[in-house]
Amino acid sequence: MERGLAQTDRRGPRPGTNDLIVWQLRLPRALLAALVGAGLGLVGTAMQALVRNPLADPYFLGVSNGASLGAVAAIVLGLGTGGVLGLGLSGAAFAGALATFALVWAVARRGGGFAPLRLVLAGVAIGQFLSGFTSYLVLQAGDEQQTHSVLFWLMGSLSGASWPLLAAPAVAVPAVLLLLQARARGLNALLMGDETAAGLGIDVVRLRRELFAVTSLLTGVLVAVSGAIAFIALMVPHVCRLVVGGDHRRLLPVSALFGALLLVVVDIVCRTAMDTQELPVGVVTSLIGAPGLLYLLDRRLGSGS
Repeated sequence: MERGLAQTDRRGPRPGTNDLIVWQLRLPRALLAALVGAGLGLVGTAMQALVRNPLADPYFLGVSNGASLGAVAAIVLGLGTGGVLGLGLSGAAFAGALATFALVWAVARRGGGFAPLRLVLAGVAIGQFLSGFTSYLVLQAGDEQQTHSVLFWLMGSLSGASWPLLAAPAVAVPAVLLLLQARARGLNALLMGDETAAGLGIDVVRLRRELFAVTSLLTGVLVAVSGAIAFIALMVPHVCRLVVGGDHRRLLPVSALFGALLLVVVDIVCRTAMDTQELPVGVVTSLIGAPGLLYLLDRRLGSGS
């Protein structure tokens, strides 16, 4: 679309074309990339502390699989423009994320009590089931263009950015940042173990329940507007810990900032790497993230930590 708007005739560029490209296409897309990157950095940092696992990411709880199923169903059933309750593709994705989180939460709470391991296992199991159903829907896509749209969305894309689409992440990401900053002491305590955290006056069960819910909902918002973008949430916290250490009072804002910058740069690469088409964001983040994570792992093992 941008290339079409930028075309010129013998009289030169059409009046207002550059303004249209910048204000209606480039700026919303850059802001969406920054918000999604910041949100993924935040959620990845929080999730790794909540389960005390450096390989944890926000997709552990199956929320992204639910969002993907909602979006793919909307595309295959022809609801992408009118949408579920008039909310379109993003509305269908967020509805899928909410339904999945409610199901995972209900399964994890069976028998009473709250166990992080049970929550994660329920999320992984339900997420895999939904992933299989999503693959089935992809096979049912009616034509080649529909299949292309589904696969492009599943690999992560910011091409649908618009001013209205910015509303949800623009509210959710700063709100979650403030909440996580207020719980930074609790996240630091969790890294020392549940008993130590409880001894420091932290209500461990309440903290985990609250932050699992918040991070899952934010993940649903992010996946709804951008698709499933891999490796940002997993890798960003590791890089930022090398710079500022493990104190979440510093780590959370730095992770948000680095995640935002990284995804903006990746999106620019996706738009400009090829003349004829745009690369899915998730493809580039995977190409960068996998070697980067292996390097960080090798460095950590080499230092004996």
